[in-house]
Amino acid sequence: MPRRLRLEFSGACYHVINRGNYRQPIFATKGAAESFRRCLDEVCSSHGWLMHAYSIMQNHFHLVLETPEPNLSDGMQWLQGTWARRFNRYRSITGRPFQGRFFAKPLEPGHVVAQVAHYVHLNPVEAGVVPVERVWEYRWSSLAWFPRRDRPAWLEPATVLGESGRLSDTPAGWRQYREYLGVLWEKDPVMREKGFAKLSRGWALGSTAFRAELRSRLHDRRESFSLLGADREAVIAARAELWEGQLRKLAGELGISLDCLPRKKSAGEKLLLATAMKLSTSVSRNWLAQRLQMGTPGSLGPWLCQFRKSGALENPAIKAAISRILP
Repeated sequence: MPRRLRLEFSGACYHVINRGNYRQPIFATKGAAESFRRCLDEVCSSHGWLMHAYSIMQNHFHLVLETPEPNLSDGMQWLQGTWARRFNRYRSITGRPFQGRFFAKPLEPGHVVAQVAHYVHLNPVEAGVVPVERVWEYRWSSLAWFPRRDRPAWLEPATVLGESGRLSDTPAGWRQYREYLGVLWEKDPVMREKGFAKLSRGWALGSTAFRAELRSRLHDRRESFSLLGADREAVIAARAELWEGQLRKLAGELGISLDCLPRKKSAGEKLLLATAMKLSTSVSRNWLAQRLQMGTPGSLGPWLCQFRKSGALENPAIKAAISRILP
């Protein structure tokens, strides 16, 4: 049976879920949950995602995210694949930690995204992990990070605060938001259960007009997939053009000539460009290896990892150059 097509477009919002294989508690240990949170930080930074809410539970995760570029599948493939490799390598095991393909429900921006975000923030309470008055203490949730001064740039507070009474992005505003979550939780249990169930049903969540727009997009995409090869080639060409522009901008910022790169596959200039591109864009290893003539994609990973550990990217001038090409 063919897989259902993913609806991906610029500015799309999703509720993304996946569970451990056979519902196993894959995030039960502190190390596994922290490793997934770090992978989340990496994929949001490299793919330009905006996260409205997330929660990492013992045997599953919830993400409420927005994709300025149509790259949900690419990002989720990287997120789940990278975490799974690290998870298996640390435990010296093989196998598939996740039960299968992730589930992603399109969400209408604004009120609907906020409602699902509230549900995700209350998920630890629903699971009986923490009481509602201490929900902000659950460390594997975006709610624990939102009020912090050092929160990641990819955490987007505007929607949850704006749709909860136009609250301010201040400690007082976040206290009010936690109180608002408490009110949602304490209302009649039957009504609460119906509300949460509604957020979990259907192929998309939003108004009639929103769902009609999505159906139109899906219809157009199905028609284009009748010429799958040509469509795929167009997508690849468009991405290559985007990455080429980002690479040229980065090289210019770093004072590196792309026309005069050393022949050595692991030359410093190549490693700097490749590592910076991987950190700040959604570029693929295949494209980097071919474009910079660095050998096979498989050999690229260890080189980039070693280069990152060298501390070369901590140079202020290099950090500033990378920040100027971020989406």
